[in-house]
Amino acid sequence: MKAYVYENTGPAADVLTLREMVMPVPGAGEVRVRLKWSGVNPSDVKTRSGHIPSTIPFPRIPHSDGAGLVDMIGDGVDDFKPGDAVWVWNAAWNRSNGTAAEFVVLPSEQVEHMPDGLALENGACLGIPAMTACHAVATDGGVQGQIVLVAGGAGAVGHYAIQAAKFCGARIVIATVSSEEKEALARRAGADFVFNYKTDTLVDEINKVTDHRGVDRIIEVDLAANIQTDVAIMKEGGLAVIYGSSQKEIALPFSPSIGRNICYRFFIVYKLSRSDRQRALLVLQDMLKDKNVLHNIAKKVSFANLVEAHELVESGALPGNVVLRIE
Repeated sequence: MKAYVYENTGPAADVLTLREMVMPVPGAGEVRVRLKWSGVNPSDVKTRSGHIPSTIPFPRIPHSDGAGLVDMIGDGVDDFKPGDAVWVWNAAWNRSNGTAAEFVVLPSEQVEHMPDGLALENGACLGIPAMTACHAVATDGGVQGQIVLVAGGAGAVGHYAIQAAKFCGARIVIATVSSEEKEALARRAGADFVFNYKTDTLVDEINKVTDHRGVDRIIEVDLAANIQTDVAIMKEGGLAVIYGSSQKEIALPFSPSIGRNICYRFFIVYKLSRSDRQRALLVLQDMLKDKNVLHNIAKKVSFANLVEAHELVESGALPGNVVLRIE
């Protein structure tokens, strides 16, 4: 099979090479998927670039998310059969074989059936973006009746998070964006209020929306950039659910945080516990059954242009998901 591999971290054009690899064979409890689409996520780019971690312990086929058709099953697998349309998650987490390849073999618990009528390319957006959003909404008792702020509401995670918060009963969903185009995306996703963090005075605008009561929950894409604003708009006993930061080290405003009993919940979707993942998955499955979920694929890139896909994600220029078409 053909697959992209990198043996050292660095710029995409320097380290990613297309190779002919040995076809993987599923063992007991495993499923082989003929991939049609691969998701290209910021964490995939950061791992390849050396941002997290700076070195890799073994050569890698990148990417954790993907979608395709079951091709072969190992002994003891009863939930899948050849030809089933599926999406996969955590393919490259602590292992060398990700989804930037024609085939991938994974334990059957890392393979999920595609909902009826959902295009395969959308399946390549579910493992990291959608599951991150659903966990951020569902954790710590959920958002029923809450005022929720989604930072970066037009991003790959934020776009799903707005929809998940509305679906799970949030009273008001506020989103922040950086352009009129992104404002339109966030509003289509269901945000009740959308503010431009480049031009609006966020603290004043959000305090007006909440009658100075404050926000119950913030779903945060960049804690380093937004921590001061977050503390200023959070209600007493509020929760910040954090899945990203543009800086590795952050100065936390301790006094106002402890003075108002603010809780900070950090997580990475790769390391969700079984129970947390199952809860998030149930939310996602219910949303997908409803068939009203909007999937924001910003760019579809051919398999031959993987380097371009990585550079697009790295630039942060596109609002939404980048997916790789595997011919």
